[in-house]
Amino acid sequence: MIEVRKIVVTVEEVRHDGGPVLSQPILKGSVACVLKNPFAGRYEADITPMMEALKPLGVECARKLLDALGGDPGRIEAYGKGSLVGAAGELEHGALWHVPGGYAMRELLGQALAIVPSMTKVGGLGASLDVPIHHKDAAYVRSHFDGVTVAVADAPKADEILFALAMTTGGRPHARVGGLAKDAIAKWDGQR
Repeated sequence: MIEVRKIVVTVEEVRHDGGPVLSQPILKGSVACVLKNPFAGRYEADITPMMEALKPLGVECARKLLDALGGDPGRIEAYGKGSLVGAAGELEHGALWHVPGGYAMRELLGQALAIVPSMTKVGGLGASLDVPIHHKDAAYVRSHFDGVTVAVADAPKADEILFALAMTTGGRPHARVGGLAKDAIAKWDGQR
């Protein structure tokens, strides 16, 4: 059921964003996994068995991304996930990534209390997917509201799905619009 064509890992090193140079660059990374959509071109009432089958791929992708970001789970501050479904598929096929992608990152990172934000859409070759990210322990840490753009030039083909994960080692480089700060997380409930 799971036929992977390629995995693409990308890492950005952000040194500043128009303000002062950061003492430590922020790393923003993504992993995109392109695979055959077994439901392309037809409606299938029960697609949930694929969700279970995707779990090992979720772990593999999360591990590849963490390794590309230096391998230390303690350095990861924010995360997100997304899916880009080829034109012969349907939006619901992208939703199959919610459990395999999200729980793989949470398991790998240890304490990761916040829901993993997500984006799913249908698109053609080279379409971009803006994966939303926020702080892994408290969704309301405003400095970490951001996104990572994922695109693979030759994907997804009409009968493929691109599943993506994103992680960062910090928030926006020069965050200064208030809200809950990461060092003020107090409730440890995934929210605040």
